[in-house]
Amino acid sequence: MQQGHWFKLICGASNQHLPAVRSLALVYTLAGADCIDVAADPAVLAAAKSGIAAAQAATPIRSPAQRPWLMASFNDGEDPHFRKAAFSTAACPADCSRPCEAVCPAAAIAFDLPDGSGVITERCYGCGRCLPVCPPRLIEARAFSTQAAALAPQLIGQIDAIEIHTQVDRDRDFAQLWQQLLPYLPKLKLIAVSCSVAAGLVDYLRRLYAIMQPLPVPLIWQTDGRPMSGDIGAGTTHLAIRAGQQVLSAGLPGYVQLAGGTNAYTVEKLEALNLLRTAPGTPSVAGIAYGSYARKLIAPFLLAEPLEQHPQLLQQAVQAAQRLVSQLKAPQPRAILGT
Repeated sequence: MQQGHWFKLICGASNQHLPAVRSLALVYTLAGADCIDVAADPAVLAAAKSGIAAAQAATPIRSPAQRPWLMASFNDGEDPHFRKAAFSTAACPADCSRPCEAVCPAAAIAFDLPDGSGVITERCYGCGRCLPVCPPRLIEARAFSTQAAALAPQLIGQIDAIEIHTQVDRDRDFAQLWQQLLPYLPKLKLIAVSCSVAAGLVDYLRRLYAIMQPLPVPLIWQTDGRPMSGDIGAGTTHLAIRAGQQVLSAGLPGYVQLAGGTNAYTVEKLEALNLLRTAPGTPSVAGIAYGSYARKLIAPFLLAEPLEQHPQLLQQAVQAAQRLVSQLKAPQPRAILGT
């Protein structure tokens, strides 16, 4: 992070599609990711660990010491990353063109489910793109909260880091969640706090920093420009960068990492603004988290399960991922499955 090479893969705080999570972890471990962020769900965590293990078995280049850190995401209240779409297909007009199905990046919309639901729940990661395109507005977003008190004891010892998703002016909710997590924090390597841009952001982060004192481990401020949008178009990276600039200019203790709209153009724009890999002592971005864009890059390969049993497809998937990872890191060719 000190050199600005930190690469984090976001699988999705609501993404519970186990085969996809496993393949994402496999591919991005081989591509050189430093951290993989998953839902705070024991089954999802197990899938990610299985993918990492498969990556380590696939090549001698990736040693155990280079294993990416595993991060679990928690929330202190309603948050776009912690929701699922829901609707009943029985209510859909017979002549509907089903724009929700076309716009869903997770292939989570289905009209032939036995229970009449229109959403494959485990696939949905809450991007919300289906909500405004539904002509009769039948789709709703169902928010949920992670149960930190119950989940933390199950996950600690298996994860390296925790991310807390919050929103401006939720001081009391954040403090309550922090107290629930506090007994487990010394066993971690990193804490991340993710907050969307809003009026009063910097003052709110300063108050959170006071709540977290004394900090047992390093801290990352994850600036969330436009959540889950990096695959929409090149322009979304501007929002991510502006969010990072706002927090960097405040001089808050801790590292700054971009998210929310990051894509293939983010590194180029950061370098043009002299905000990445700068001289020591100069405010700069420590790393970048990629979610929807990173998932989109290898989406064509995720149907092959298990992916390591399809060496050619795995090679192509890793090459696609490496083109993104290598923007932050010097390209390092890796031997994959003996190739």
